[in-house]
Amino acid sequence: MDLRGRVALVTGAGHRVGRAIAVALGGRGMRVAVHYNAAAEGAQETLRQVRDAGGDGYAIAGDLTKTDTPAELIRSVVSELGGLDVLVNSAAIMLRTPFGEITAEQWDEVMALNHRAPFFLAQAAAPHLRAARGVIVNIADLAAFETWPGYLPHGISKAGVVYMTRALARVLAPEVRVAGVAPGTVLLPENWDQASAEHLRQTTPLERTGSPSDVTATVLFILDSDYLTGETIIVDGGRHARH
Repeated sequence: MDLRGRVALVTGAGHRVGRAIAVALGGRGMRVAVHYNAAAEGAQETLRQVRDAGGDGYAIAGDLTKTDTPAELIRSVVSELGGLDVLVNSAAIMLRTPFGEITAEQWDEVMALNHRAPFFLAQAAAPHLRAARGVIVNIADLAAFETWPGYLPHGISKAGVVYMTRALARVLAPEVRVAGVAPGTVLLPENWDQASAEHLRQTTPLERTGSPSDVTATVLFILDSDYLTGETIIVDGGRHARH
């Protein structure tokens, strides 16, 4: 896919990996809708970096846990930028939820953003992506393939994203390709201590943590690979290979 001048929507692009993806797409000359919920200042910084990288776009707010937001978001992007070629479902929440203490409210919060929102964004975007012969990239997580006892709803939601990627690849073919990226440790949670970070490094076969650029390189690979669909690529330094 020739990305220059095309339109992308990146959800959760106000910070962390979402920002890195939006900026990388800007670096390929795309017009990027920078979605955010609460991180308004962060979204403006992302937009500045997108423009500095050679792209353009605008910032758009929306609470994706609300059922009507996905369709509204797609309508706004198409109206503002004239179409949609690439949807990157990056917005997510990662709550520590030890088994035995998980509440229905926590479950619903995680599933609403991590699983339900990407599906309904894809459904709303599908007519526009079909017309453009576009691409959906879903950001999953290594937790979809491993068992993390303190994050069961998160892992279940991301396993659902992997299934959704395969299913959407089938129902949207041949016009739309759908693929996923499942990062391992590319950005440590802000509340982690140095000892936990060092343990991760020592137990990763490549003996280092990753960076957002490892994810963005994989997203760009997917967009450039016209015969790739239905797959979720694990980017974790080999952690999943230990099992």
